[in-house]
Amino acid sequence: MIAGQANPATPHSLPAHPVALLISDLHLQESHPRTADAFFRFLTEHAKAARALYLLGDLFEYWAGDDDLGSPFPQSIIDAIRAVVDAGVAVFWIAGNRDFLVGQGFADAAGLTLLAEPHVATIGGRRIALVHGDAQCTADTNYMAFRAQVREPTWQRQFLALPLAQRKTIIAGLREGSREAHGNKTIEIMDVTAGAIDALYAASGADTIIHGHTHRPALHEAGGKRRYVLPDWELDASPARGGWIAVDSDGAITRHDVDGMILA
Repeated sequence: MIAGQANPATPHSLPAHPVALLISDLHLQESHPRTADAFFRFLTEHAKAARALYLLGDLFEYWAGDDDLGSPFPQSIIDAIRAVVDAGVAVFWIAGNRDFLVGQGFADAAGLTLLAEPHVATIGGRRIALVHGDAQCTADTNYMAFRAQVREPTWQRQFLALPLAQRKTIIAGLREGSREAHGNKTIEIMDVTAGAIDALYAASGADTIIHGHTHRPALHEAGGKRRYVLPDWELDASPARGGWIAVDSDGAITRHDVDGMILA
């Protein structure tokens, strides 16, 4: 596979007829207000011009359960998404490794549709497989075992039965442990594997995959197939980063920086 690095932005913004926009890995949290503000601008200035918006996981830094809906910061995110839905845009959600506890309560409040992964969508006449990307990081065996545990319905029911404050404390500990573990892992272990990607192409019948999770934005091309990796968002540190992917009515796919400029 050939990883295409992002080239300097050219003076163009969105395609004339964006059918769908796709984003992931914003890791929204109250302590990062600039990133949240950038997301709000994206929704107002860009998402409302599309027919559909796909949120491919890790919209939040963490999600402890839908009983946190009434807190001010989550409510501001929900209200912003709902405004896009009310403008006539269909919004879809695929869970990430940080916010897999988002449930139907959140979906109803925001007006979005929860999708199981992998999800195969036909956008602009193009068949595209959509995933968050963590399930394809199969070389990280410790994480894969953890993922299988926390995605199990019985585990989730037991965890969600705990008081919200206790859940947040547990999650904070897990996040700290995750940061320490990442320091001892190579980039290759934390990236998707060729075997998992090939299996996804075969199972989906798609020749295009779009995912996030790895925070390594690129276009990978091989054998007539394309895999687009979405960037993460971070505007409370320097250098600022972020962006999304757009698919137009003819199936053309473009990558955009956080200001909406097309990356060649």
